[in-house]
Amino acid sequence: MAGKRSIFEEVDDGRKAPVPPVGGGIDARPKGARAGIRLWLVALFLLVAAMIVVGGLTRLTDSGLSITEWKPVTGALPPMDDASWQAEFEKYQAIPEYQLQNKGMSLSEFKTIYWWEWGHRQLGRVIGLVWAVGFLGFVVARQIPPGWTGRLLLLGALGGLQGAIGWWMVSSGLEGEMLDVASYRLATHLGLAFVILGFLAWYVFLLGRSEAELMTARRGREAKLFSLSTGLMHFAFLQIVLGALVAGIDAGRAFPTWPLMNGQFFPADAFYVPDGNGGTLPVWHAFFENPGLVQFIHRMSGYLLFAFGVVVWLRGRKSSYQATQMAFHQVMGMMVVQMALGIATVLTVAHVHVAITHQIGAVILWVLILRARHLSQYPVAGSIREGTA
Repeated sequence: MAGKRSIFEEVDDGRKAPVPPVGGGIDARPKGARAGIRLWLVALFLLVAAMIVVGGLTRLTDSGLSITEWKPVTGALPPMDDASWQAEFEKYQAIPEYQLQNKGMSLSEFKTIYWWEWGHRQLGRVIGLVWAVGFLGFVVARQIPPGWTGRLLLLGALGGLQGAIGWWMVSSGLEGEMLDVASYRLATHLGLAFVILGFLAWYVFLLGRSEAELMTARRGREAKLFSLSTGLMHFAFLQIVLGALVAGIDAGRAFPTWPLMNGQFFPADAFYVPDGNGGTLPVWHAFFENPGLVQFIHRMSGYLLFAFGVVVWLRGRKSSYQATQMAFHQVMGMMVVQMALGIATVLTVAHVHVAITHQIGAVILWVLILRARHLSQYPVAGSIREGTA
């Protein structure tokens, strides 16, 4: 007769219990998927950031209208001989910028501005190629995590749209008496570039931790701080667009004094825009075309953004998480630097080096705000010994 079994005795019927999966659905896929995609997105992020800088230099050197045609494929090859260079130069000589501003420019001088614009467009082609090769590679390898295909496709769609908007912008400066591209089209072009950069940064932040870690972190979400940082993000984006309007009409060079504008708080003739026939254009044109008003709005928006940034920082420094506190300290520090760069840009009459540093500062500040916002949504908790580090 079999002896009695203890109620604590394990019963083994020969079958092995199933091993529960570790982590969520994304973590169960190949380990290289999230890390590999994140590395690819970091490369795209750096390329887009470089594109913004090169685009800024193209604008500051008045090179943006040197290529008068849009050839996404065949345009990848620059002129290869003297005849080709002369043909390109003749196309440039037919547009208003040459006839009204650069009359008498030599072929050698034309080549300088041509290479800036060609490099800008070539970098755009490289970005598109890196996205396409990476996306197709991950699709074929079936390593795109669930829920990420649409996000990655969105990046490609925005990139294609950006190329079309780029030509829409350039085409505005090829007719009539335009010496530059339309400022509102330039603002649209730069604004979309920062949107793409923002998506890339956010996705890189998300892929830095597993889905399980993100779900756990979200339980500690600081809703008020997230809301404030979202407002700061939108405000900073508005200021970036206003900066593009300033650059579009060279308004940064119009009033090279600070804190007043040529001795006045509000510039004279702020709502005056001539129509070219002895009359004036409707008042709404002044918000895009009057250098004094455009720079004044950019200045006032900068002051308000800084003030709001201080409010957000005061809230962020009280976060329960040290990583989040540090992120908001970095945002505040960069805001101080960026405001100083803005003032220096005005005082140096938008010197190329100072102005492009100011634009680089906008990129850095934009990413730091996004990072602080991300940590408000997905805080990083420390160990019990270290506290909420």
